[in-house]
Amino acid sequence: MSVEKVKKYFEGTELEGKVMEFNESSATVDEAAHALKTDADRIAKTLSFLIDGNPIVIVLSGLSRTSNKKYKDVFGKKASMIKFNEVENYTGFAPGGVCPFALNKGVKVYLDESLKKYDTVFPAAGSSNSAVAVTIPQLEKYSNYISWVDVSQ
Repeated sequence: MSVEKVKKYFEGTELEGKVMEFNESSATVDEAAHALKTDADRIAKTLSFLIDGNPIVIVLSGLSRTSNKKYKDVFGKKASMIKFNEVENYTGFAPGGVCPFALNKGVKVYLDESLKKYDTVFPAAGSSNSAVAVTIPQLEKYSNYISWVDVSQ
């Protein structure tokens, strides 16, 4: 199970034992906000894209949307989301559980500026009913991100 992969990834770190699992779905921003009893914008959603056949993920605040113009300005290509039925193959996680931790080898992580307005955010933790509370420095450290980007509108 993918949540177990994330838990193993956090072993020996300050996030060990911090993955939360719910009896309800947290697959969407609204469901995660309900399960966590927090504002939907504090959910750190992880979107999956392909650039020249290579997978990347971008983590944005829950209510942010990707701006096609900004995306193209940053990546030099039109945004091309990974097809729903191919997400797990590329990232290692099924839709609703994609997170910026313990991804398949070669998946590059980018963090969107929309997250910086919060001290703590809540990305998924590998399944459609899990999350982990992380500070922005923890998100940077454990996601092994490439860079901060501004692709949200």
